[in-house]
Amino acid sequence: MSSFTPSPITASTPGRICLFGEHQDYLGLPVIAAAISRRIQVRAQRVSSRGFRLNLPDIKKAVNIPFDGLPLPYPDIRDYFRSAVNVLLREGFLFSAGIEGEVHGNIPINSGTSSSSALLVTWLNVLTQLADEPRQLAQEQLAELAYVAEVLEFGEPGGMMDHYSTAVGDVIYLESTPTISLRKFHPKLGTFVLGDSQEPKDTIGILKRVKFGMLDIISRLNAVNSTFSLHYSPLTEATEFKDILSKDEYILLKGNLANRDILRDALAVLDTPSGTTDEIDHFRFGKLLTEHQNNLRDAQRISTPKINRMIDAALTAGALGGKINGSGGGGCMFAYAPENPELVAEAIEREGGKAYVITVDRGTMISP
Repeated sequence: MSSFTPSPITASTPGRICLFGEHQDYLGLPVIAAAISRRIQVRAQRVSSRGFRLNLPDIKKAVNIPFDGLPLPYPDIRDYFRSAVNVLLREGFLFSAGIEGEVHGNIPINSGTSSSSALLVTWLNVLTQLADEPRQLAQEQLAELAYVAEVLEFGEPGGMMDHYSTAVGDVIYLESTPTISLRKFHPKLGTFVLGDSQEPKDTIGILKRVKFGMLDIISRLNAVNSTFSLHYSPLTEATEFKDILSKDEYILLKGNLANRDILRDALAVLDTPSGTTDEIDHFRFGKLLTEHQNNLRDAQRISTPKINRMIDAALTAGALGGKINGSGGGGCMFAYAPENPELVAEAIEREGGKAYVITVDRGTMISP
């Protein structure tokens, strides 16, 4: 058995907001996301008794994983603590000693801010540091392993935005077609206000209508016009299909094309040259967020009346823009409020939301 160091380590990982590209990644279109200053933290150390034991006092739970058979079985679906271990075992990591630790976090749970991905990336960061032969993996490697452990291991649908944005941090532009392409940049953004509607998310219902509805539309359009492409066809080309689509389908198609174009405009606003002191156009950035929200509300129909009221209140209080965050049907919204964010937070809370002032944050990291 290898020796072990009893000194604990602490790993932490941010949550994320999707700035532009909601419901676009599964269509092969890019997304822009930002890590936020609310994080999951795991403090852990190696111990002589084998197995993995984690205390989660924030949600009054504990995880106890015996290490007496390989690979670890999955008594529950989406058991990411075990899947992370199995993925690392396949990567050649060994664990002859046990690991004990405690989990804390302040990312809203089940609200579209990637708390589960942040926890998984943090756990992978801990495991790789406390293995028999520790290795410091690059943030991008941790993101890829988290995607395998959360999505591929359980045959789930889903993209890689959550894993890359939480692991890498700052602002990322992610393309998934034809291959994974990641860009990280550092626009001089001000404060945001995250608003948790505290409404449960209807992720499955949303995906059934928006994702599979759009995939069906694309298939039918390509049968009529094989040159049509969500990547390249202009928004004006949508009128060609007005007579073969229902009203709702036509609106959904135009909404997706419009959101694609909004993201391209946003990338030009955000992507200031590295090392310069150039300020972004904060008003243009906020306006693009709101335009994106209008499509998500009216075309994708993923917003809710309460979230609409929270966004309207934020704008009235001085926010420059705002939108729903995540798959929709509940969960969180956010507003861009580089000035007087506290007033925006108060306005959101008057509409029944729970508000947090946030900034763009670093990716996953280890501290002593």
